[in-house]
Amino acid sequence: MKSVRNIYKKGIGPSSSHTMGPAFAAADFIEKYPDADSVKAVLFGSLAKTGKGHGTDRAISGALSPIPAEIVFNMDDTVELSHPNTMELTAFKEGELLGKGTYLSIGGGEIRIPGDEGSEPPDIYPENSFAEIAEKCKARNIRISDYVFEREGEGFREFLHDVWNTMSAAIREGLTHTGILPGGLEVERKAQRLYNQKHIDESPQTRENRLVCSYAFAVSEQNADCGLIVTAPTCGSCGVVPAVLKYMQEKNAFSDEDIIRALAVGGLIGNLVAENASVSGAECGCQAEVGTACSMAAAALAELYEMGIDQIEYAAEISLEHHLGLTCDPVCGLVQIPCIERNAVAAMRAINSLSLANFLSDSRKISFDMVVETMYQTGRDLHGRYRETSEGGLAKLYKAEK
Repeated sequence: MKSVRNIYKKGIGPSSSHTMGPAFAAADFIEKYPDADSVKAVLFGSLAKTGKGHGTDRAISGALSPIPAEIVFNMDDTVELSHPNTMELTAFKEGELLGKGTYLSIGGGEIRIPGDEGSEPPDIYPENSFAEIAEKCKARNIRISDYVFEREGEGFREFLHDVWNTMSAAIREGLTHTGILPGGLEVERKAQRLYNQKHIDESPQTRENRLVCSYAFAVSEQNADCGLIVTAPTCGSCGVVPAVLKYMQEKNAFSDEDIIRALAVGGLIGNLVAENASVSGAECGCQAEVGTACSMAAAALAELYEMGIDQIEYAAEISLEHHLGLTCDPVCGLVQIPCIERNAVAAMRAINSLSLANFLSDSRKISFDMVVETMYQTGRDLHGRYRETSEGGLAKLYKAEK
C-alpha cells in the first residue's frame, strides 16, 4: 500500500480529479517532450462531460504554459475507457508528431499511465487491509498512529504539520470571505454567516453544529473559489476532516501534536479506500469522496480521543457504510451544489459516528474492509449518469427547471 502522503495533497481547487490530476499529467508529459511547441489534449468520459465546469481546460493550459494547448472535449460515449477520467496528450514540433501519452486521473490528484508501472508511487505498507494492520498493532501493543509514523519514516511529522497548517489557513481564509462563488450558479458564500449567527439561548448542541458546519463551508468555499486546500481525500471532500479536527481542538485544547496523530490515522483510512476501492467520484460516485472523507474524519476523531483500535475501526465503518450509494451529480459540473453542503453534513455525521463507536464497538457485525469492498462494488454498479458526469440527479433536474 502507498504512502499516506498521497492522500493529503496541497493544491488549488476545485477538483482533484478534474484540475489537479490533469495539471500533474500535463506537467509530466511536457517534461518528457520539452522541445514541443504545441500540445493537443483530448479529454474523455467524465473529464469531457464536466471538464468545463471544473476548469480542466484551464488547469491543463496553465500547466503547459507558455506552450499553446488545444483542448478537445470528446463526448463520445462509445470510446472504451480503462478509467472514467482518461486523457490523451500529443506533442508536436513545427507540425510534426513528437509523441503521445495516455493518462488516468484516478482521484485525489493521483495520476496513472497505463502500462507504466513506474508511474505508480512505491508501496511502503506490507498490509493492504485494516484487519492486517489491526492484528499487527494489537500484537505489538501499539496504536495505529504509532505504526503509521513508523512506516512513513523521517519527515512525516513535519509533513502532517504542514498539512494541518494549510487546513487551518483554509478555514481562516474561508471565514473572512463573503460574496458570490465563480461559475455562474450565483452560489453565495455562507461560512461567515454561519460562524457569526449566534443566538442568546443557543444550546451546546446547536453551537457545535453551527461551528462545525461553518468550518466545513469555509474550506469547501475556498476550494470552489480556486483557493489553496488539502485533499482529504479529494478537493470535493476537503472540508470534512479539517472541520471536525479544528472544532475539537478548540473545544478541548488538543495540541497540534494530537492533531497530527489523528491526521495520520485518518490518512491511513483514506489510503485503504484508495488501495482497495476508489476515492474518485467519476468511478464510484460521491460515496467514494465524501463517504471516505467522513470515514477518515471519524477515525481521526477516535484517535484524538485515544479510543481503542476496534473503536477506531467501528467509527470509520459506520461513516462509510451510511454513505453507500451516494451519487455524484454536481450541478453544471461545479463543485458547489450539492458538494459544499454535503461536506458540512458529513462532518456532523463523523461526530455522530464517533459517539456510536464509543458505546457500541463490541457489538458490531460489519468490518471496515467489508464496507470498503461494498462501496467499490456499489460504485461500479451505479449508472454512469450518477458518477460525476452531471447527466443525472440534481444536475439534470436543476438544468430542467432553469
